[in-house]
Parts: sequence; C-alpha cells; structure tokens
Amino acid sequence: MNGLFITLEGAEGAGKTTAAKKLVDLYISLGKQVVFTREPGGIEISEQIREIILCNNNTSMDGRTEALLYAAARRQHLVEKVIPALEQGKIVICDRFIDSSLAYQGYARGLGIDNVLKINEFAISGCMPNLTIYFDIDYKIGLSRINKDNKREQNRLDLESEIFHKSVVEGYNLLLDKYPNRIKKIDANMSIDKVVEQCRFIIDKELL
Repeated sequence: MNGLFITLEGAEGAGKTTAAKKLVDLYISLGKQVVFTREPGGIEISEQIREIILCNNNTSMDGRTEALLYAAARRQHLVEKVIPALEQGKIVICDRFIDSSLAYQGYARGLGIDNVLKINEFAISGCMPNLTIYFDIDYKIGLSRINKDNKREQNRLDLESEIFHKSVVEGYNLLLDKYPNRIKKIDANMSIDKVVEQCRFIIDKELL
C-alpha cells in the first residue's frame, strides 16, 4: 500500500477529534489527499456497532464482548474504508485504532494486553499504523473538558469510574514503552493550535 496510516490516541477529552479535523484541513491545503475517519465507526456497519458499544443502557456488557465488538467494527472499517484509501496512496488520519483496545480493554478492563492484541491481530491482518500520536493529558483534566462540552456525546465509557480512566492512561504509558518507534507522545494540555503544531512536526519528521 502506498498511502500513510496515522492514528491518534489518548484518554477521554484529550482533544484528538478536534486536532484530527484541523490536521486534515491543513494537509489538504498543502495538496495532500487525506481521509479522516474514526473508531469505532467510520462506515455504516461499524457505526451501528459503535451505538451498541457506547450506549449508556448497556452497562451489563461483558469486557470480552466489548473487546470483540471493537475488533469486529475495526475489521469492517479497515476493509471498507482504510485499506482502499491506503491503496489509492492517500493519507488516512484515524481517531483511535488498535491501541485504544489494548489500553481500554486489555489493561483497564483487565483482559490482558496480549490477549486483546491477539484478537485484533486476527481482525487487522497486519494493517498497522505507520505512525501513532498519543495525546498525553491528565485523565482528570480530560474528564473536566468532557463535562464542560455540552455538544459532545457522553457515552458509556465517559461514565466509568475515575479509577478506570486512570488505568487507561497507565495502559497507554505501557504501550509507549512497548512500541517506541511507532507511538510518539505530544503534550495535549496546550492550546489546540499548539497541539496541531506538535502533530504536524512529528508527521512531517517521521513520514513526510
């Protein structure tokens, strides 16, 4: 595949979605072919799975069920949207990917990072990101941002305990150590313009 696959990761309220959209606009203005997408979702089937996963009524969902649903949504998203775009030589910027499952379900849910990795290796068939940017922020600050943003959907994961959200950040830190060549950290506490600037520096340095 000739394209570039870039994923953005981080805890809730880290600012990934806002930064992703600004990065897309930036690289399009520079003449690049760019596709923005998200997980879970991005295409119709995966969006339907997203509704099940994130529905506030589904509090009884088992952790393994959650992990399998994410992997199923990821697989369909890849074959319908991501892989075709990469084969066309486009830059794909995706809000969340496999590392979210490893941090949230693998570590914070206690399923085991290696166990969740195996599920997802089957789902993605080797289609890993060229670069992952981790938005580093204190989980309490992220949650406070969510509570202040009336336009943002509040989903089932947002309503988890502070202990869970703290564990997610711990999981991401383990992944930073595990995949230092692929995952690069930025300071997400800064203004959105500064965050985008950091992202652009890493993308240009690592890939472009």
